[in-house]
Amino acid sequence: MKQLSRGERLALASYAPDGAVQAGLSAQGLALDFACFALDAGGKLVEERYMTFFNQPQTPCGGVRVGAVGADRDGFVFQFGRLPASVERVTITASIDGGGTMAQLQAGSLRLVSAQGEFARFDFSGRDFAAEQAVMLGEFYRKDGGWRFMAVGQGFNGGLAALVTHFGADVADTPAPVPAPAPPPPPLPKPATINLEKRVEQAAPQLVSLVKSAGVSLAKVGLAEHRARVCLVLDISGSMSALYKKGLVQRFAERILALGCRFDDDGAIDVFLFGRNVHRGEPMGLDNFSNYVREIIERHPLEGDTRYGAAMEAVRRYYFPDAGGGERKATCQAALPVYVMFVTDGSTSDKPLTERQLRWASREPIFWQFMGIGKGKKSKSKRLINFADSDFPFLEKLDELDGRLLDNAGFFSVERPDEHADAALYDLLMDEYPDWVKQAKGKGLIF
Repeated sequence: MKQLSRGERLALASYAPDGAVQAGLSAQGLALDFACFALDAGGKLVEERYMTFFNQPQTPCGGVRVGAVGADRDGFVFQFGRLPASVERVTITASIDGGGTMAQLQAGSLRLVSAQGEFARFDFSGRDFAAEQAVMLGEFYRKDGGWRFMAVGQGFNGGLAALVTHFGADVADTPAPVPAPAPPPPPLPKPATINLEKRVEQAAPQLVSLVKSAGVSLAKVGLAEHRARVCLVLDISGSMSALYKKGLVQRFAERILALGCRFDDDGAIDVFLFGRNVHRGEPMGLDNFSNYVREIIERHPLEGDTRYGAAMEAVRRYYFPDAGGGERKATCQAALPVYVMFVTDGSTSDKPLTERQLRWASREPIFWQFMGIGKGKKSKSKRLINFADSDFPFLEKLDELDGRLLDNAGFFSVERPDEHADAALYDLLMDEYPDWVKQAKGKGLIF
């Protein structure tokens, strides 16, 4: 049985391959009401019938229902295969039934149980909270065709009504208070980092020094415990041929995988390729990284043309399908932001679409780090590149593009992908991202 800490994630496939999971819930010292919200990619309730609680004990599809789990009187029974495709996340919450605050909670637990028995547990208590009256305990979410679980433990000022409003539903006959998120949870315990490093040492010892170097750069900017999804977007236009043949793209991809290991403990990053067309590859992870780039280029040979905008549209559609890659009027919220490493050696043939995509994406929890491979000169005032005689005037323009909710992109250039030592590269990758994280949280894009 695995004991989970705040922020820790768990793939369910090996524990419940049939998609049948039960969540047993218990609390001592406070009377709590438990509820379950089935959410779309934008973090909103897919419809009001998909809020499951004592007054509405089952979703229309039967994918979630209220039920006791073993000795726990309260709980939920999940059949993830029954949930419609529009459901991207399922969040378990608790709110106080009556007066009091979550700080008065003596002890509580969320137990995950499959046909083989209990396989994971998340314990929480009043020490984790202050004056909140509600809390998001845990969340199931889709990734790579399967379901995973994350222990959340995030408090809210306000009770059930605040949670309902937060997830975009109506509270009948009750003014809907605006939920005020509690202070961010404390840093993840050191054992999580130790376990990650042991896993890398066992599965991919070649990456150990890279993972440590990435960790140093993250610590310098206050993101040592930050969590995010990482996506690598690679130009496969014909002019990239020599870089692929020399193995330079493979080695660069390994450095991004190491960053991904620091950001996301599943040990994998998503990969997209673009030239004339856009292709989504299988994730690059600790088990398949050694020849990953060579093998994926064999499956998707280099193409003519370079289309940034088409690639950005595909990435957005993958992570935030509710907008369909198009314009988004309202902001989109997620627990985990997306860090995109976008690599190219030339200009794009779809500049208007690229500008629109970057503007539209500014309302989503996604950051675009562009790296141009070509000529450029270092700026004295920033680590970014100031292009007087540059191969990338358009990327420089994107870095300063107007009409965005917030600055959601960074840009630098190298003559070769291996131009910088590991530490210097990771510092470059963290040049603008930390400020974006702060702004994104302020705008409510990240909770």
